[in-house]
Amino acid sequence: MRPTRTTSRLTTAGIAAAGIAAAAATLLAAALAPTAGATGTPTPTRAETLSAAATALTAHAAALDLTPAQDTSARDVIVDKDGTRHVRYDRTFRRLPVLGGDFVIHLTPSGAYRSADRAVPGDLSVPSTTPEVTAPQAADLAATALRSANAGETLRKLVSKPLLVVDALHGAPKLAWRTTTAAKDSLGNPVARVVLSDALTGRQIDAWDSIETATGDGKSLYSGTVPLETTQSGSTYQLKDATRGGTYTGDAQNKTDLCILGICLSRAPATLFTDADNHWGTGANADRATAAVDAQYGTDRTWDYYKQVHNRNGIAGDGKGSYNRVHYGNKYNNAFWDDSCFCMTYGDGDGTTFGPLVALDVAGHEMSHGVTSKTAALTYSGESGGLNEATSDIFGTLVEFHADNASDPGDWLIGEEIVKSGFGKAALRFMDQPSKDGNSADCWSSSVGNLDVHYSSGVANHFAYLLAEGSGPKVIGGVQHNGTTCNGSTLTGIGKDKLGKIWYRALTVYMTSSTKYAGARTATLSAAKDLYGAGSAEYAAVAATWSAVSVN
Repeated sequence: MRPTRTTSRLTTAGIAAAGIAAAAATLLAAALAPTAGATGTPTPTRAETLSAAATALTAHAAALDLTPAQDTSARDVIVDKDGTRHVRYDRTFRRLPVLGGDFVIHLTPSGAYRSADRAVPGDLSVPSTTPEVTAPQAADLAATALRSANAGETLRKLVSKPLLVVDALHGAPKLAWRTTTAAKDSLGNPVARVVLSDALTGRQIDAWDSIETATGDGKSLYSGTVPLETTQSGSTYQLKDATRGGTYTGDAQNKTDLCILGICLSRAPATLFTDADNHWGTGANADRATAAVDAQYGTDRTWDYYKQVHNRNGIAGDGKGSYNRVHYGNKYNNAFWDDSCFCMTYGDGDGTTFGPLVALDVAGHEMSHGVTSKTAALTYSGESGGLNEATSDIFGTLVEFHADNASDPGDWLIGEEIVKSGFGKAALRFMDQPSKDGNSADCWSSSVGNLDVHYSSGVANHFAYLLAEGSGPKVIGGVQHNGTTCNGSTLTGIGKDKLGKIWYRALTVYMTSSTKYAGARTATLSAAKDLYGAGSAEYAAVAATWSAVSVN
């Protein structure tokens, strides 16, 4: 992943994601014009916030275990309406990225230091930055891991790229190699894996997949006839939306990228779709523009959800649009978000397991991985990885509800539109009872972190459903749901809107790369306190719902 491309993918096990952000993000550009806050005083600009945060870092360096050998870089800035400020940082040790070195500092409206949330507390230094295991040796270990993960498959064009880091996420800080290995399978589709290995012994510490994923109208595959904002160019129209940052959709022409660990020597094309009459697609898969309609519509609705509900201006919060590539690869059963191109890519599916992977909740899920990577950057393994996946399931579902499309009404199933009837189940995941997929966890236990992140996500998905809808049977979007609890309690939901606001604030203000389920409980309670008050019914509901999925 970063600095290689960060992606997420769909598999028959579920929608996967890569969730570790770059440990050396560039300093955020400042200069937003001040606006009046809730108290009538000007809301601090980003530049003012970063300046105040820099002062706080100097004053509280010892408490944050910052030393002269460490550097920090700001990754994200949030300023509340009352002027309270939150700045998220990554850190390096002797110029090496520190996995788990990220932290968020919280400032009062006056700019004074209030508190901090750290991914990993304590001293994050290591005695030496000289590895015993060489970079070529680390590359070989990662290549072996990729072949093992794709046993029985002939891989070609395999390349590995090691990056020396300090790993503070897995016990005491240690020097480690973070090696990304990429290749192509027998169909020419990309496969990739990140392997974290001890730079002194070569022992594998962790590993995870890194491919995770003018007003006109269009006839879509899954959402009926939908409105589209397009751009007129001469006598034709382009499937490009200037009202949403220039987002556009192109045809990948069934080609794939040739990328070596994030450096793409060539990319599958994104040949911009054009149309003569501004009426796009036929609603049939045989028309190549039809899948493009779904992709553009999914991007539009995801943009609108984050903008209208959370006042987030685009995936990165900077007003810049992404782009889509449809018809990628050969019967490619994946869809993924890729940070390196800031784009969504959709396969056509094999026609047996999946149809084209351009459904609305898939788009919302995948692009939400981009939001996570720009904010909490939840590590894609263990419990943090489950929370990363669940975050995309939660927001993908809320995007579907927010779209309010009669042809694809909101429900708490993931990927129900793309799963073919012969697959044996109606959806990839079931948020009301995650264990209905045969693998996911309904309730937290000490072994949840050992599950694949597609399945450990079940605990947070279950929490989200129960917090919004409560327990007991009900029909939602024409689908029978039944939220059960792990402790036998009866819950009354607080609604989808409040769930979304609480989870978004927890993600963007309180969670860090190392957050586990206990930390997610704390983060969402802090968010509920901020939004509704410590004595509120919402705060009590968050606490009770976490207990209902055995997170106490």
